[in-house]
Amino acid sequence: MKNSSSFLILRKIRAISDYQFGPAITDVLFDNTDIIHLIFSKNTGKMKHIYEKEKILLNFRPKIGLFTLTFHSASKIISELPIPKMRAVVLNDISEFIRKGRNVFCKHLLEIDNKLRPLDEVIVVNHKDEILAIGRLSMPIPYIKAFNTGIAINVRKGNKSKL
Repeated sequence: MKNSSSFLILRKIRAISDYQFGPAITDVLFDNTDIIHLIFSKNTGKMKHIYEKEKILLNFRPKIGLFTLTFHSASKIISELPIPKMRAVVLNDISEFIRKGRNVFCKHLLEIDNKLRPLDEVIVVNHKDEILAIGRLSMPIPYIKAFNTGIAINVRKGNKSKL
């Protein structure tokens, strides 16, 4: 991304990422902007995907104006930031169910980032910090810690690659 219009687009992307994830995560995700390229919708002309080389880094949801994580972006985040930043650590006993795309219940959480808010993107990991799934937080953290029932994280995609 070299010209002035791409600079403005990248600046907008970084602003959205700063708002959604925070500046530290934005710096991790966009550490090398020379290898970033965008895919736009043919029908609407709006941004759809952000690629880093050949891998999808983030998907853009234009109706809400926020990003969704991919396994590539999740692996970049967990390699650079300590536990529990943007993570939910679950019991080992349910790891295989989570990998298959099942939701995470409150009673299965061992640790979670206290700065997360409902509808935030969450990386679900096991105690070894291996990515099990990516999802969205469904309720505030104090409720998750207080409840013994209910869905804490709606899993969008399980990491079936390690099955």
